[in-house]
Amino acid sequence: MDNGILDISIGLLWALAAGGIAWYCIRFSTQITYVTLADGRKQERRLPPLFRLLLPLTPNVIRIFEGPRYEQVRKRIDRQILSAGYEGLLTAREFLALRLLIPAVAGGFLVILMKLAFHFMPGRVGFMLRDREFSFFFVVVALLAFSPWAWLRGALKERQQSIESALPFVLDLLTLSVEAGLDFMTSIQRIVEKRAIDPLTEELVRVFREVLLGKTRKEALKDMADRVGQDDLNSVVHALVQADELGVSIGSMLRIQAEQMRTRRFQRAEKRANEAPVKMLFPLVAFIFPAVFLVLLGPVLVQILRSGF
Repeated sequence: MDNGILDISIGLLWALAAGGIAWYCIRFSTQITYVTLADGRKQERRLPPLFRLLLPLTPNVIRIFEGPRYEQVRKRIDRQILSAGYEGLLTAREFLALRLLIPAVAGGFLVILMKLAFHFMPGRVGFMLRDREFSFFFVVVALLAFSPWAWLRGALKERQQSIESALPFVLDLLTLSVEAGLDFMTSIQRIVEKRAIDPLTEELVRVFREVLLGKTRKEALKDMADRVGQDDLNSVVHALVQADELGVSIGSMLRIQAEQMRTRRFQRAEKRANEAPVKMLFPLVAFIFPAVFLVLLGPVLVQILRSGF
């Protein structure tokens, strides 16, 4: 009787622990986070679920990366986080702490799952898992340790591509507004008020607010180019700064830049179209050729098997 009560108590404790972990995971993985734009508006920005789950644990590890040894690394990561649009949601110290926590915590869960698999799958399957335990664990932990870098690079690339796609259209709007008689900053204000929020609009909002707070237009544009780090935007900002310094008409400079951006976009589209056949070659060889081989030689193989070979 005592053993039965003890087993029930242990089972209830395990159930409570599992329920608490599940509640914690659901709560933080579904949490919606926002970044605050320069004009006070909030824009939804989601961190990966694993990041949101482990961020509350980063204060326990963050001290490791606070010394001067990691100063340059922190500056580089802070810059990348800013360019990716996650300023205020994630710091370089938290990012570095996640690089330790993700493989450690996820690797620990993996070890537990593997031990359970060994326990509940005895025999040949268990021995096969045991033979590959170390190599499999090492590969998974290495991938988990690299995953924060992969996510940050992917987020940065996605934001830069969005700015690259939107830039020609925004330049056309700026050109029309300036040639219609509006000054440059008023044109930017009209665009950010009427246009849906996207990465380029977020940057223009920041430029407009910085100019209102006392920065010169030249400084605000240069800061935007440094912040984003996108080649097309750098080219446009450089041209606008030169136009300011040389006294060239902003409208004509914007028209030239808009035409150049459209030409570059067309050239990039042509390049991707030309690269498509080469990229499709491997899937064709890997998947279609075996299927054709089976269709053509399948009946022959069936006849050979039926003949008793």
